[in-house]
Amino acid sequence: MKNSMTVGWIGLGKMGAPMSRHLAAAGHSLHVFDTAQEARALAEGAGARVEPDARAVAAAAPIVFLSIPNDAVLASLVLGPDGLATAMQPGSILVETSTVSPRASAAVAAALRDGGVLYVRAPLSGSTATAEAGKLTVLASGDESAYRTVEPLFAAFSNRQFYLGPGEEARYLKLAINMLVGATSALLAEALTFGQKGSLSIGQMLEVICESAVASPLIAYKREMLSKRDFSPAFTVEQMIKDFDLVIDTARDEQVPVFLVSLIRQQYESARAQGRGEKDFFVLLEQYEAMAGMEPGVKAE
Repeated sequence: MKNSMTVGWIGLGKMGAPMSRHLAAAGHSLHVFDTAQEARALAEGAGARVEPDARAVAAAAPIVFLSIPNDAVLASLVLGPDGLATAMQPGSILVETSTVSPRASAAVAAALRDGGVLYVRAPLSGSTATAEAGKLTVLASGDESAYRTVEPLFAAFSNRQFYLGPGEEARYLKLAINMLVGATSALLAEALTFGQKGSLSIGQMLEVICESAVASPLIAYKREMLSKRDFSPAFTVEQMIKDFDLVIDTARDEQVPVFLVSLIRQQYESARAQGRGEKDFFVLLEQYEAMAGMEPGVKAE
């Protein structure tokens, strides 16, 4: 393939696996690693070369992507004694696609800079479904020349890409978006519960809401889930709690008040305590109905 690149990919979870498959399908030479044997086998079946560890990925590819769960894993992979900061060659590029804190990302940036490695922060807006469809949105910041180099790779698994600046701008915007996403679930659940007390059905309300001034792609995407009350997770309550904690910790560092996020964070904590932690974060509807003394899915008389 013309313009094909040799790319490393570390982390083959619900988001990383489909994104890496899109790169392989686009004709790029892919070297991958994940701690899960099943994930490695699936990647190999899709045409990737499986490496024995993260350092081997760095040795095989001048561009390495990460798709990992949290700050702790990022620090372990990059900053540890055998981490990527020392394994990657000067002039190579690390692209980190996860939702992590600006503080952890800045520590990674400093370590990579010392080794001459270029760093692109590229958190994603979208779901597992949009990852499978190759229609994610990339929010990128960091070294601009490195971003321009990897921009064609982003096109394999996204349909929108935004370059936001030379530092941690993408981290802040990703968290800002997730503040709005998490708050939408809480406010919509409250509104739907209120409406049911007025003898409206969930279906009636969502039909109108999706054609109203407050319509949004997110509500439209969750409409069927709410109507069918199938809260199989695209993004769990646990994951939303993790992201809200990143917001609150970062806001504390920057001395920014986040009154509403702090309150909604407690709503998610309550949902987790009630056994809903592994359900989709729009399960807050069930919680609000219970607090209003309603049986789930039954209109109030």
